[in-house]
Amino acid sequence: MFITKKYLSRRTVLRGAGAAIALPFLDAMVPASTALAQTAANPVPRFVGVFSSHGWSPTYWQDGRPEIAPTAGRNLGLGFVHAPLAPFQDKLTICSGLDATSSMPPPGTSGGDHARAAASMTGAAPKKTGGADIQCGTSVDQFIAQKYGQGTLLPSIQLGIEDPGSNTGVCGWGYSCAYSNSISWAGANKPLPHEVNPLVVFERLFGDGATPEERQARRLANASILDAVTGKIGSLKKTLPAGDKLRMDAYLENVREVERRLQIATQSTSAAPTMEIPFAPPQSIDAQIKLMWDLQVLAFQADITRVSALLFCRDESGTSYPGSGVTTANHSSSHHGEDPKRREDWAKINRYHMQTLAYFLDKLKQSPDGESNLFENSLVLWTSNMGNANQHSHVNVGQLLVGGATGRHKPKQLNLADTGPTANLLLSLLHMYGIDKTSIGDSTRATSLG
Repeated sequence: MFITKKYLSRRTVLRGAGAAIALPFLDAMVPASTALAQTAANPVPRFVGVFSSHGWSPTYWQDGRPEIAPTAGRNLGLGFVHAPLAPFQDKLTICSGLDATSSMPPPGTSGGDHARAAASMTGAAPKKTGGADIQCGTSVDQFIAQKYGQGTLLPSIQLGIEDPGSNTGVCGWGYSCAYSNSISWAGANKPLPHEVNPLVVFERLFGDGATPEERQARRLANASILDAVTGKIGSLKKTLPAGDKLRMDAYLENVREVERRLQIATQSTSAAPTMEIPFAPPQSIDAQIKLMWDLQVLAFQADITRVSALLFCRDESGTSYPGSGVTTANHSSSHHGEDPKRREDWAKINRYHMQTLAYFLDKLKQSPDGESNLFENSLVLWTSNMGNANQHSHVNVGQLLVGGATGRHKPKQLNLADTGPTANLLLSLLHMYGIDKTSIGDSTRATSLG
C-alpha cells in the first residue's frame, strides 16, 4: 500500500501545440490508503512479439560451443548465440523441438517457404492466394491487446526494422505480400501494417495533431516536442513529491534523448516535406534497431500501449549487420552450405540479434513500474518460421520467452525441449495471460512450460 497526499490520474496527459506527453507511473497516481491491487500500481502485463525470419544456426544455439556453464538444476545452459542474455537467464526459456507446421507448404505443393511469416504468431497456415481473399488467423499479440490494451491510447503497436520495398521475391509462389509484410493480424483477413520509420512512431506516440509544416519547422529548428509543454511540466512538478520529480525528470530526459537521436539519424533529409511524415529512417541499421527498442520502452513507460509486435528481420532479408563482425547479408548468410566458416558467421549474426535484445531487456529492467520494473512485468516472445534456414526447414524452430510477465513466467529450466507444432507455445502463452482458449491455429495442446 502507498500513502500519498495527492492523487494524479494514470491517464494524465500534458498537451501543447502538436504534443501530447503521457506520463510514467508516479507514486502520486496512487490514492492514499488504497489497496495496491485497486490502484495504478497494480502490475499489468506487457507483451512484445518479435519475428526473425531465418531462425538460429542449429549447432550454435542448442548444445554447440556453450560459453556459459550450465547452472545447477537447469538444463544445457546458454550457447554461443544466447550468451548475451546471461543477465536475464532466470526469466528465460529457450524452446526446442517444436515444428512450424503452419509454415510448411500445403500437401502436394512445394516452395513459398519465405512467404508465410504471418504463421509465426497466428499458428495458422496462410491460404495460398495472391489476391484479396487472404486468409490466416488472429495473432497472439492481438488476443492479448483485446484483453489488456483497450484502456490505453493505442491497444497495440506494430513496428519493423527493414523497409519492405528493399526486399524482392518474398511474395512469390502464389502468396500475397500480406503474409510476409505483417506478423500481427487482428483477424483472419486483417493484417496490420508495420511502421519502419522511427520518427513516424515517435510522432504517433507523442504528437497531437501537428501539421506536416509544424513538424518540419520543429525539426529544422532542432526543437523538442517537449518545448510545447514546458510550462505544464513545471506546474505539475511543483505538486509532486521528490521521488516523483526524479522519476519524471528521468522519463522526460529519455524522451528528449530519443528525439535528439532521431534528429541526428535523419539529418540528411532536409528537403521540403512531400509526405505526411517527410522523414527517412536512419541509415545505420544499429541506430534503427536501438531506436525501435527505445520507442517500445517509452510506450510502455507511459502506458501508451501494453502490446507491441516487431518485424525484426524480414524473409529474404538483404540487410547486413556491421556490429556482428560479418559483412554478408542476413539471408545469404543463412544459406551457409554447412561450410564451417560461413556457419560460424551466421551464428555471429544470430548472436548480434541477441545483443540488441539484451539492450532492450536492460532498458526494461531499468524502468520502474509500480513496485517492480518493466522487465518483471513484460514478456518477450522471439520466434521464427524456420529451424535450419540453410535447408529451408521448418522443423525444430528455435524460440524463446524472456521476462517476468508479472510473475506468470517462472521457467524452471533454461532449455525446454518439447514436441508438436509451434502453435502449442502460442497457446501456452495465451494461457499465461489468462486468455481461456482451447486452441490457436494448428495447436494440439499447450506446451508444458517450466
